[in-house]
Amino acid sequence: MNYNIQNHCLNTDWERVAGLIAHFGISEAPPETHKKAFEHSYAVTFVYDQERLIGFGRAVSDGVSQAVLYNIVVDPDYHGNGLGRKIIEDLLKAVGHCDVILYTHPDKVSFYTHLGFRRMRTGMALYLEEGKKEEMEFIE
Repeated sequence: MNYNIQNHCLNTDWERVAGLIAHFGISEAPPETHKKAFEHSYAVTFVYDQERLIGFGRAVSDGVSQAVLYNIVVDPDYHGNGLGRKIIEDLLKAVGHCDVILYTHPDKVSFYTHLGFRRMRTGMALYLEEGKKEEMEFIE
């Protein structure tokens, strides 16, 4: 299949972004919140199958030495087509000169290990919805 990659937020279907993020239990935030988060990111990647948004991700960075990847999402109908890898590779083009931390769902750790990411021993977090994150095994 021939997918199109877009590295800007123009004409993005934020309802679709919010729906896919909610589908995976990452966030129940409204579309406007995701729009603001993506627009304020250092780099964004959106993948389309013609006009249909099927995957996305974003990087937050100081542009010099540190970056973190967030919201790596692929529509379940498109899993197994290498799109997650494609999104990561595209974002790394923008922040590959930095140390990169990846924020992901616990169920996806092995996928990212195959892409060269390694578990951190010193990561810490403060969450607004701590109970939910504990339930999802994001934190101990």
